[in-house]
Amino acid sequence: MQFTKMHGIGNDFIILNGFRQGTESPDLVTKRLCDRHYGIGADGVIFALPSQAADARMRIINADGGEPEMCGNGIRCLGKFLYDEGIVRKTSMTIETLAGVLALDLRVEDGAVQSITVDMGAPRFDPAEIPVDADTNRVTIDLDGQPARFFCVSMGNPHAVTYDLYPDDAPFRRFGAMLERHPLFPRRANIEFCRLRQDGGVDVRVWERGDGETLACGTGACAVVAAGASLGLLPRSAAVHLPGGVLDIRWAEDDHIFMTGPAETVFKGEF
Repeated sequence: MQFTKMHGIGNDFIILNGFRQGTESPDLVTKRLCDRHYGIGADGVIFALPSQAADARMRIINADGGEPEMCGNGIRCLGKFLYDEGIVRKTSMTIETLAGVLALDLRVEDGAVQSITVDMGAPRFDPAEIPVDADTNRVTIDLDGQPARFFCVSMGNPHAVTYDLYPDDAPFRRFGAMLERHPLFPRRANIEFCRLRQDGGVDVRVWERGDGETLACGTGACAVVAAGASLGLLPRSAAVHLPGGVLDIRWAEDDHIFMTGPAETVFKGEF
């Protein structure tokens, strides 16, 4: 099995070329490949597949074997992979996901992909669409005796964003694991803890559904800006600072959110 290891500001993936090779039992394969001690090590496996509706189709399986609807850092990695491998040799391409068909624009200099902008679509705030088991997308959850307010939003996958706390390592991991599977979130949720910066940006720590703590989350960065702008805490364009790096997020007037960031190839190999 040939693979390419890639990352988007630290959120790392194993890319398998489904245009050339098939894979049986993708959930079991993913668990083995993503093991950081006995496998290659990654937050998830991305299958690059043919599509009837777009230039390519992205299927992503998280390290725990679960299949999310979308991944912002992952789709940038896939865009670079498709371009570098000559599968889709275009600077504007479309990729089919479980959250719909998304458009990518690649900035290429001297034949090398420098950054990728993804039209992530419009954020959704309806509790039934997120989903969140409440009458509103704004919920309050008790954390160690302290109420924390969460603004819930879907970017094709569920997010719960709070600006009320930015916890240290131990409480972050405890709260993240508990909140991911909180009864309010019937399909679990990605959790973002946010801290406003003096330069107008925002610091974010992400607990990803199915992966736990990750260095970055593209859909999470979009959810953070959608929540922050809706609450009057952020402008509609902001730099989102994650542990692995920075993503530039713009919530346009047409309601679509555009995410811009890098994607890097780490190495290629055979497993």
